[in-house]
Amino acid sequence: MHNNSLLIRNVRPLGKNSADLLVRDGTIVALGTDLNAEGAAILEGAGQLLLPGLVDAHTHIDKTFWGQPWQRHQAGPRIIDKIENERRLRRELKLSAETQSANQIRQAIRMGTTHIRTHVDVDTEIGLSSIEAVLASKEHFRESMTLQLVAFPQSGLMIRPGTQALLEAAIDAGADLVGGIDPGAIDRDPAGQLDCIFDIAERKQVGIDIHLHEADQLGATSIELILERTRALGMQGQVTISHAFCLGMLPEAQLSGLIESLQALDITIMTHGPGHIAFPPIKRLYEAGVRVCAGSDGIRDAWGPYGNADMLERAMLMGFRSNYRHDDELEMILDICSFGGARVMGMADYGLEPGCSADFVLVDAETPTHAIVSRPPRSLVCKAGRIVARNGECLV
Repeated sequence: MHNNSLLIRNVRPLGKNSADLLVRDGTIVALGTDLNAEGAAILEGAGQLLLPGLVDAHTHIDKTFWGQPWQRHQAGPRIIDKIENERRLRRELKLSAETQSANQIRQAIRMGTTHIRTHVDVDTEIGLSSIEAVLASKEHFRESMTLQLVAFPQSGLMIRPGTQALLEAAIDAGADLVGGIDPGAIDRDPAGQLDCIFDIAERKQVGIDIHLHEADQLGATSIELILERTRALGMQGQVTISHAFCLGMLPEAQLSGLIESLQALDITIMTHGPGHIAFPPIKRLYEAGVRVCAGSDGIRDAWGPYGNADMLERAMLMGFRSNYRHDDELEMILDICSFGGARVMGMADYGLEPGCSADFVLVDAETPTHAIVSRPPRSLVCKAGRIVARNGECLV
């Protein structure tokens, strides 16, 4: 269903007082009462909670097994074990990255997500095939999902000669950012990998989003090197460090210094609240003014069986792992899973105010915290004023 004008009566924006929402030509034009809705299609909101479209700011839609027969999880415990297992399954299963990315996008739409940043594998075995496949999905879903692609050297960069050229080609093909992974642990050449990534970003005028699983002081050293390069190249506001487990493992004095530098250089930290390891102190980063966003990470893939693309469930997991129990703490997590992700993706027209793109979701919940802990079906999902899901069913 696509109307130029849509009026939704009786909704509660982020749990506030009831209001009517008027959308014209894909934009929120008014939020209030006694609105001039001439010519608009009218829907009854029934007092439901109105949330901005959810933002999955870190996932891997090219690699999901969603929609495929169940795969028994067989990867070993180390990062390199998971990478090698994934490469083996990729060869054996011969799945289409275009089909798999479309499956996850539809599932994300069902769950109220309107924006995704996805890391897409680039390596010397598959070349740009996954990038091309996900770009095709981006085009197919252009009216239903905002999609950003990170060209991601999952298998390493310095240890796989030829990968740098492929990353550059991926940017030229349409990827939005350049990625990296564990410059010390995977490539064993942290300065070399980071020099390469920052060089590509500077020359191609794109942002950076680096996977950093490295623990303790190894991870802290990599963050220091990222800080140095961000400062030297004037790339404030253009760098994201994903996972950054080490920030949950460091001595207080060292952590405080890194948080101060992250805030000063406007570097974003992404966390998904992992269940197996320490992770960044979300509230402390948030209150210090560091940008924080969140994502699903891998969904039902070679790395693990978990995940369903529901950012309300992700908010619950992040709150649960952080032992957040108060409403204001869980409202902070919801802000990270919506506005936080939109900020890192550069979405200036995001939100529920007049003038914002009409990207929103309705859920039958009393408050934002109630929505997180109960995770009801999404009654209605709109993308730029277009209804893309209703009662938990994707319509695109």
